[in-house]
Amino acid sequence: MKLLTCPINGVRPLSEFVFGGELRDMPEAKCSDKEWADYVYNRNGAPGLKKEWWYHSPSGTWFVAERDTLTDNVARTYLYEQEGAQ
Repeated sequence: MKLLTCPINGVRPLSEFVFGGELRDMPEAKCSDKEWADYVYNRNGAPGLKKEWWYHSPSGTWFVAERDTLTDNVARTYLYEQEGAQ
């Protein structure tokens, strides 16, 4: 069974989680249509370490996982507000 660590509830089965996509910075409010379209439609599909949104369904917790998309190893998980914490 594949496991993922929720920063609130600890190690749980992956079936309790929902992938929310790559964590990316939004463009400025007054950005061009081209910049907004790039943000909405284009992703960096290259393998490597990515910051991703994950949702733990039973607890209703959104958090960030740093995952290597090549090896599928999760380096760490944390609440978005604690991004700088190690």
